[in-house]
Amino acid sequence: MGLQCCFGGTTIQTLKLASIPYMTCSTSSSLRSSAAISRRLTLFKTLSASLSRNSTHRFPFLIRALSSAAASAQPVADSTTIASVDYSVVKPQWKAAIDFKSILENKSAVAANLKNRNSTANLELVIELYEKLLQLQKEVEELRYERNAVANKMKGKVEPLERQRLIEEGKNLKEKLFTLEEDLIKLTDSLQREAQCIPNMTHPDVPIGGEDSSIIRKTIGVPREFTFPIKDHVQLGKELDLFDFDAAAEVSGSKFYYLKNEAVLLEMGLINWTLSEVMKRGFTPLTTPEIARSLVVEKCGFQPRGDNTQVYSIEGSDQCLIGTAEIPVGGIHMDSILADSALPLKYVAFSHCFRTEAGAAGAATRGLYRVHQFSKVEMFILCRPEESNTYHQELIEIEEDLFSKLGLHFKTLDMGTADLGAPAYRKFDIEAWMPGLDRYGEISSASNCTDYQSRRLGIRFRPENPTNSGITKKGKGRNLTPPEFVHTLNATACAVPRMIVCLLENYQQEDGTVVVPEPLRPFMGGIKLITHKSK
Repeated sequence: MGLQCCFGGTTIQTLKLASIPYMTCSTSSSLRSSAAISRRLTLFKTLSASLSRNSTHRFPFLIRALSSAAASAQPVADSTTIASVDYSVVKPQWKAAIDFKSILENKSAVAANLKNRNSTANLELVIELYEKLLQLQKEVEELRYERNAVANKMKGKVEPLERQRLIEEGKNLKEKLFTLEEDLIKLTDSLQREAQCIPNMTHPDVPIGGEDSSIIRKTIGVPREFTFPIKDHVQLGKELDLFDFDAAAEVSGSKFYYLKNEAVLLEMGLINWTLSEVMKRGFTPLTTPEIARSLVVEKCGFQPRGDNTQVYSIEGSDQCLIGTAEIPVGGIHMDSILADSALPLKYVAFSHCFRTEAGAAGAATRGLYRVHQFSKVEMFILCRPEESNTYHQELIEIEEDLFSKLGLHFKTLDMGTADLGAPAYRKFDIEAWMPGLDRYGEISSASNCTDYQSRRLGIRFRPENPTNSGITKKGKGRNLTPPEFVHTLNATACAVPRMIVCLLENYQQEDGTVVVPEPLRPFMGGIKLITHKSK
């Protein structure tokens, strides 16, 4: 995702999460209608109480018709609506392909994962709702069986009185079935809203705890020793006329900025150099839309609404400004089945990013370190499940190579469980030394999200089956191998403002000028030194 600490969330990995079919239970020969109604009323009284007890742990989602990803948002049904006698149809929200059976079978592991991640997801409620769903599915299926039995009886010769009785019975069954099917939709929607709060599972090697528990994987370079007083990037930028925070605050508000003079060339140089370096590794370059539908943001694992959201939502629409190119790149292949031969798909995307930075304050966030809008180059990979750990290593190695070529001193961290965002199975952060700030600051991260995002985005691939030719009895070209969900990974190649912070502070000279790192010079018109402007 990139700069994870600025855009966090809560986070199921290798619990293979598959959609629950509406009808999976075996039928019985008969169903007493009064008993079915009684069980239904009991079920929803319990459901209402459960949802009421746990309402503080839920966040709102957009409810959409499954047939249209672009349908207008509808209010989420609360517990009183679900338990009400007004059974008007509620369109279900988008559905994640969650394997609830696997959650049941791995309940202890899921519970431990929630604890380690400090997640507020309500596992007990998810299991309770799922069990109630199975019960209601069975009742619906049994009613359908009865209705079909009545219809079959009417196909033959039937006495007029018996036919009339069958017609009335069929009508009653149809009405009861309609009511139960509406209940099923509402219960399915409630279950999805609760289950989507459950974070991804965690790699077994991830350290348990918060940021302080993170383990240093590697340290590259050493801090530069200065023989003169160090300036931070804010002072350097002011003296070299590189940016203007005051004017930007007047125009746009705090945490915005103007880049000026060589800082503009430095931004462009960083972007073009990074793209050229990553493209050498077989990545396809992209520029992306910078507005995404809320459902895509949600499916990628981010929360577009709530008191502490990092997402800018566009009022009067179902759209948001993106906080990372991970979101629009993840959406490119939404609801697709990819060919096995097409994998892996590697993208390197340039975009502007927008984050509210809710709650961010203090000296550690001054200047360019934490801003509302910035440019970023993001890497994104879709691959086969068995390959994601390998590509995770590749992504972090690319990042380390880039920052080493720029001459930075940095450390790579294996981040603790409580610091992982919702989709991340494992996350490596890179923190670079910023001498002007006198501390390490995060400049990049690389996350393996396994199938957490692809199960929400509906991205699958069909493995090639070497045991058959792809031909079935019904015709040619049909592969017998069922599709599987891909794994997705993301990593920041260059977050421009923080890279500018690092370069200005590490390459400053005693006379106040700043040396341009050699790899960037061809991308900045040959400029070797950022100097004071003559008046």
